[in-house]
Amino acid sequence: MPPLRHLQMLTRYRAWADRLLFQALADVPEASLTATQPIVFGSLLRTLHHAYCMDKVWATHLQGVPHGYTSRNPEACPSFAVLRNAQAEIDEWYMRYAETLDAQTCDDVVGFTFIGGGEGEMRRGDILLHVVNHATYHRGHVAMMMYGMSVPPPTTDLPVFLRDAG
Repeated sequence: MPPLRHLQMLTRYRAWADRLLFQALADVPEASLTATQPIVFGSLLRTLHHAYCMDKVWATHLQGVPHGYTSRNPEACPSFAVLRNAQAEIDEWYMRYAETLDAQTCDDVVGFTFIGGGEGEMRRGDILLHVVNHATYHRGHVAMMMYGMSVPPPTTDLPVFLRDAG
């Protein structure tokens, strides 16, 4: 599979995995989602919120517009229902964005400023790959917290997506 098609598939995979994760958490009481956890973001909901916020940051980098975030762990955190809808919207944005790329624009270099300070630059395709990997990393954190709440996390492995997506 050509690299661009891989990126397009990975954005679809990410949206699928997020959808399954949010479905699995839909009946968990909000108090459990916001309960203090031994993780840098403080709770399961705030971990999901961090992943969403960073998706927004990278999307703005790709668009060349400011994002307005001053922290990777913003104080204000929406409810689960609001975050679920917002995550679905940004996942849809990434799938549409990946579909608009061609080989040349995929290799375009995007300059940006890190939230913590300092300048960076990455190819558009590398940003998409990072967004997918970052979400996978934090889904692992969320799965760990779900096990601690006796809530079985969904199976979000890439081979399962490929099988189910046909």
